[in-house]
Amino acid sequence: MRSPQSYHFNLRNLMKKIFAAFLMISGSAVDADLTVYTYDSFVSEWGPGPALEKEFESQCKCDIEFIAAEDGVAILNRIRIEGDRTKADIILGLDNGLIEETRASGLVQKNAITTPIFREELNWNDDTFVPYDYGYFAFVYNTDKIEKPATSFKELLASDASIIYQDPRTSTPGQGLMHWINAAYGDKSEQAWKSLADQTVTVTKGWWEAYSMFLEGDADYVLSYSTSPAYHKVVEEKSNIEAAEFSEGHVAQIEVAAISSFTDSPELANQFLNFLVSETAQSIIPTTNWMEPVIEGVELPKAFSENIQPKRIGFSDEEFSKNRKTWIRNWLGAVTE
Repeated sequence: MRSPQSYHFNLRNLMKKIFAAFLMISGSAVDADLTVYTYDSFVSEWGPGPALEKEFESQCKCDIEFIAAEDGVAILNRIRIEGDRTKADIILGLDNGLIEETRASGLVQKNAITTPIFREELNWNDDTFVPYDYGYFAFVYNTDKIEKPATSFKELLASDASIIYQDPRTSTPGQGLMHWINAAYGDKSEQAWKSLADQTVTVTKGWWEAYSMFLEGDADYVLSYSTSPAYHKVVEEKSNIEAAEFSEGHVAQIEVAAISSFTDSPELANQFLNFLVSETAQSIIPTTNWMEPVIEGVELPKAFSENIQPKRIGFSDEEFSKNRKTWIRNWLGAVTE
């Protein structure tokens, strides 16, 4: 979901965000044939956005525009506030933890895409949300600092390792950790959160801030993805960043896109979703967003085969949606005592 390269935040990126916000306020985005709301690292110069935009525009002979928020949670919050005034034709960057909440909001509509054969482990069957990449939440560490990583939540929480993770109220990875702890600990989740609080350096608003702090050496572990090490191996040619595999299993994050209920361009929106799961787009996404492709047959660098292949655990999307607000309250209560 995130390119580790995005931790190099600078003035140029800040100015891009300010300009994008100005365009949104001024209404310039309306001039585009298709407007896609997504998260900021997706549209960064190292993310998949620029290459996908170039390729799709060459196919559709149209103009698309990406409008960026910080994270999937921020995207959903923005769409909720805008309602039928939204400029979004496509919402891209929510994940399976937000699917049912978004569906219930009436903000998205069913698609009419030609559904490809998705990878079997996704077990995907949905006529509204289209997956475009996936990975597993994992605690990432530096092998130069940690020789024997934790092999379970139990080991991690019994250690003196320092940890950075993201706020489940504002971040999809943070929300994923909430899902993961509740899946692993059940009615003992509160105690797990309290143990984690003793080791926590900070809880950040989003993934970018947490990962950049980790890369600067501010913590032993950071909540990220099973696919994060592939970036460092392929782009930096470094093998010192790895993901710890836990015996309890890991929760999957499946990133999705959907068509806004308020689009004026449903045919073009469906064309874009078909493109997103095509072999062309799926060949771009893994080495720019550093997640797994959702279709079979995509050629990947060797580093992807070296990623951990964890057992998948977790609740259904419906169960997660039902419990999400309660779990957030429980998390707050545990970490603020």
